[in-house]
Amino acid sequence: MQKTLFLVFFFLFVKLSNAQQNRLSNEAEISVLTVGPGTSLNDAFGHSAFRIKDQKLGIDEVYGYGEYDFNAPNFYLKFAQGKLNYLINKTSFNRFYQIYTYFNRTLKEQVLNLSQTEKQKLYDYLINNYKPENRRYLYEFFFDNCATKIKDVTILALNNNVIFSTPENFKAASFRTLIQNNLNRNSWGSFGIDLALGSVIDRKASSEDHMFLPENIYNFFDIATIKNANRQLIKERQVLFTQKKITKSNSFLTSPIFIFGIIGLLIIFITYKDYKNHKQSKWLDITLFFITGVIGILILLLWFATDHKGTHQNYNLLWAFALNILVIGQFFRKKVSVWFIKYIKLLIILLCLLTLHWIIGIQVFAIGLIPLLLGLFIRYMYLVSHYNQ
Repeated sequence: MQKTLFLVFFFLFVKLSNAQQNRLSNEAEISVLTVGPGTSLNDAFGHSAFRIKDQKLGIDEVYGYGEYDFNAPNFYLKFAQGKLNYLINKTSFNRFYQIYTYFNRTLKEQVLNLSQTEKQKLYDYLINNYKPENRRYLYEFFFDNCATKIKDVTILALNNNVIFSTPENFKAASFRTLIQNNLNRNSWGSFGIDLALGSVIDRKASSEDHMFLPENIYNFFDIATIKNANRQLIKERQVLFTQKKITKSNSFLTSPIFIFGIIGLLIIFITYKDYKNHKQSKWLDITLFFITGVIGILILLLWFATDHKGTHQNYNLLWAFALNILVIGQFFRKKVSVWFIKYIKLLIILLCLLTLHWIIGIQVFAIGLIPLLLGLFIRYMYLVSHYNQ
């Protein structure tokens, strides 16, 4: 009996001790850190995190969402399928600061205007969220990322009493436009995004949806107010580090529009030579049908075989037609089937539909594709003419 009582009292003592350790002092401050864009695609959109600072208790730590869990089973497969759990991360502010200043990324801080009870609630949430059994969450680029988590946790701490107004320079935009505003449109990163993501990201994002980007978290938080409290959400702000000027390497010769321009011109040139010589360069057609077919299959897999929401309804399938890979055998025959000529006419119609989709705004496509699409159109027109002779 005495042993049981001892264990109960010991358990209560440990629990009370932990509660006391997590109790912030009246000097504590909680702020939102906004990290500016980096130089590579994976950090081109910046980062957001919470800073918990309590000089009296010697606490100065940063909680951020979106860390890869490299120990997850089948990491690469789950990543490709959109089923990978990400982690909440905790580190010291000094280490956080050193990392991002080393990589020359702007660092801004906004101190939240919270009551002691609200600070404690937010801090307790982060501590609980950081426990091993709670750290993992299913990441989603537009609606559950490092920035949206900051918004959601802040709203939770304030009992849903945050009022977000639109900043003065706010412009309504689609998700794709918001992404591409952070990129060079004639870059491979931009090209890959436009190729892999479908028309679902071409719809207009609501004002609150803009906060999937860290910079917009900063802008919206900066003018947000707390309902029924007559106070601003942010009570002070400062720039902790300003990015030093860097020279960006922007070689046009390796850009998508130049590379695909060369490919498009090559397709048109070979087609012209074939027209003059009344022949068909079958190696070119086999190559084009194989490549467009494979790309089409990959787009279909991203659409139907993954949980990535942004890859749905991707009309790049209108030029990267997956069935192309199944009809390559026609090029090895002395005379193609009548249905194959009709099939090529279908490919021409699909390219026209793609142009229409682009013009009326159903989906925006990569500008680097323009010379390739022109080359494909001319090649398909020639094949129809050649087979009808």
